[in-house]
Amino acid sequence: MSSLFSLHGRRALVTGANTGIGRAIALGLAGQGADLVLHHLGDAEGAAGIREAVGSMGRNASVIEADFSHTTAVEGLARDALREGPVDILIANAAIEMRSVWTEATSDLLETHFAVNFTSLILLMQALVPPMVERRWGRVVATGSVMAARPRAETVAYASLKSAQFTAVRAIAREVAASGVTMNVIAPGAIETEANAARYEDWKFRQAVVAKIPAGRQGRPDDCVGPVLMLCSDAGAYITGATIPVDGGWTISDATGALPEVTP
Repeated sequence: MSSLFSLHGRRALVTGANTGIGRAIALGLAGQGADLVLHHLGDAEGAAGIREAVGSMGRNASVIEADFSHTTAVEGLARDALREGPVDILIANAAIEMRSVWTEATSDLLETHFAVNFTSLILLMQALVPPMVERRWGRVVATGSVMAARPRAETVAYASLKSAQFTAVRAIAREVAASGVTMNVIAPGAIETEANAARYEDWKFRQAVVAKIPAGRQGRPDDCVGPVLMLCSDAGAYITGATIPVDGGWTISDATGALPEVTP
């Protein structure tokens, strides 16, 4: 059996690991042999369930809670994760997306988006990437969004910061590539998760979403796992500074009409 995708001996921090895309990625990494640090906010039960599932695969997992709207919490998360051992892989998945009429977006809304969706990424990279450089191996994968390419006015804060996220990843990727550290982004499209499952129960909403996706269906969290495993393993060693759409072709679709209200 090929070891090209093996992550045995690696340790990964996954933010927002308790549900949805983060949970799927965490379990996928464990399935390839990685040990995990599982971040969550306000869902100890969900995180404990993931830790149990990871343990059933024979891998180790620890759970850390942190509120990314506070920089001290992000810094504490990084310190706690490193205290337990080296972090070889950072999956920057946690984010918030609060919609607002753009003319009514408050400074509090903008500042919270900035802290959670951008500042936290920079702080985690500052703490975790230099040790990767010293060890001459490391992986960073951020969960972006189709919204960076298909923005909407009511998601101006979220979409703008997803674009900024990709710019930051590319900028730092240039600096660390020669040291064996790769940094990339996946950009999910319409992914059905627990957070938006109620919307997908409405067949009209589901139909509106699917009509804009050439693949003919909405995405699932598991659809994001394969690209991440490739990027995190030796199979992706020559890919850095890239964004990989995981959207069933949504960003290349020429379907007309207003986009449905769906959070990727």
